[in-house]
Amino acid sequence: MGNKSSLMLQSEEILAIQAETGFSPSQIERLYSRFTSLDKGDNGTLSREDFLRIPELAINPLGDRIVQAFFAHNDGYEERINFRQFMRVLSRFRPIKKNRENKLNSREEKLRFAFKMYDLDDDQKISREELLAVLHMMVGSNISTEQLSNIADRTIMEADKDGDQCITFEEFCTTLERTDVEEKMSIRFLH
Repeated sequence: MGNKSSLMLQSEEILAIQAETGFSPSQIERLYSRFTSLDKGDNGTLSREDFLRIPELAINPLGDRIVQAFFAHNDGYEERINFRQFMRVLSRFRPIKKNRENKLNSREEKLRFAFKMYDLDDDQKISREELLAVLHMMVGSNISTEQLSNIADRTIMEADKDGDQCITFEEFCTTLERTDVEEKMSIRFLH
């Protein structure tokens, strides 16, 4: 067992994370405890392997895509993330509080996160092939290839407004404008 006391959160850090993410101090402390329990190397960071030990992610058909989102930063991917980076990603799953603006937890950021789950090649568009691949991840062999192809074709046809056979982020947002993204993107342990 490592020296956990050297990794304890300071009150200034808690306040900074609270301002940045909108989590309450008690939520931050609870999530820090979860973070440190996942940190098997006791070095204050998590790897992809650490995330894949989470049973809910291990059984989630999009688990790899979700884990990848924790490591995507600016122009590339990092090998390990620290607690603050962990909290920034988790903030997208927090319910939106009325009259309390939080950039990381806005509807747009939630939609951007969901969009990235489908944009497998990171080219800012969801192609039919990407949509088909994600649908296949989600339903496996429960639906025939022909049915999945029909779903992908219909989705592209309905969402693609500029006729390029892809779904841009703007088209994605338009398609989901009546969807309660907050309800769909919340995590039980954050409540």
